[in-house]
Amino acid sequence: MNRTGPKTRISRRLGIALTPKAARIMERRPNPPGQHGRGTGRRSAESDYKRQLTEKQRLKAQYNIHERQLRNYLRKALRKTGNPIDSLSQLLEMRLDAIVHRGGLAPTIYAARQYVTHGHVLVNGQRTTVPGYRVQVGDVVSIKETSRHLEGLQDALDSSSPPAYLLQNADQASLRVDHLPERAEIPVICEFDQVIEFYSR
Repeated sequence: MNRTGPKTRISRRLGIALTPKAARIMERRPNPPGQHGRGTGRRSAESDYKRQLTEKQRLKAQYNIHERQLRNYLRKALRKTGNPIDSLSQLLEMRLDAIVHRGGLAPTIYAARQYVTHGHVLVNGQRTTVPGYRVQVGDVVSIKETSRHLEGLQDALDSSSPPAYLLQNADQASLRVDHLPERAEIPVICEFDQVIEFYSR
């Protein structure tokens, strides 16, 4: 999904920082955007539908995917045996752009998508330009040598703290998928059960 809108505004509306800039601004202005964002009046109780919708929007924003993509991932998750929450989170987290971002090879999910589509990312030494490519356990994801001057790459590597299922080699700007992630290991702010309930209506 090529989201070109104001990411800071989206971050404030959803209550999650999607970029480092959004995180800095939300420290000063944590309230939602707009003239009613600072409202102190009494608000009506949040409905179940609104809560589920918000969680769905949060999940889509953090993976930078379209509605149709999320529906397809959920269908696949429900067809798998086991907990659908674990299946859905693993399907999303094993996307190539998510792995690039989570492993510290890109500062944001948006930059990760750009790196992939522009041909800067290799999977097992082969250039892969599909952000939704499904990475497998044991695969090595890297930034090709001629692209290691990319703006933001070094800062991302220096400030990154990859989760346990990704083994990073900062010197080679690469990482290896060690195992399928558990839900608790995935640093995504979302109540997955609310998303599943939204689509189950």
